[in-house]
Amino acid sequence: MPSFLVRYPRGQGEDVVATADHLTLTIDSGWAGLADEAGPCIAVPAHSGATITRIDQDQQPE
Repeated sequence: MPSFLVRYPRGQGEDVVATADHLTLTIDSGWAGLADEAGPCIAVPAHSGATITRIDQDQQPE
């Protein structure tokens, strides 16, 4: 099951872990978006300084 950790610079926001069966990461027009089968879950602007790391055990696509 895909899991992503969104980490913001200190004082800029709270870190978030997103996990879902069909979670995908898309980068487009200065935004990173996490979405599942129900639609968008998290949107992060590029200028926020946040990092997004895949953290699940099986990091290879099925």
